Amino acid sequence: MASLRCLVCQGQSIADSDAELAGDMRALVRSRIAAGEKPDAIRQWLVDRYGAWVTFRPPVEPLTWPLWAAPILFILVGLVLARGRFRRRR
Repeated sequence: MASLRCLVCQGQSIADSDAELAGDMRALVRSRIAAGEKPDAIRQWLVDRYGAWVTFRPPVEPLTWPLWAAPILFILVGLVLARGRFRRRR
């Protein structure tokens, strides 16, 4: 439950959230575990139902490449801008 994102709170896991939907998701996960379903199968069912965004670690695939590449690109752009700014001061 700690690796699943609350769809209402978005920054919290369903284990930490007080939202009603998170409570429903916790109950659903507990009932599926009690029925003997494996945690990976439950996680996959939630991903199929709500999308990869429901996990805190979305898979690297063509659709999510910008999410994984954006921080690197922002750092590179910041370094280029900082370098140009420091050159002008000299």
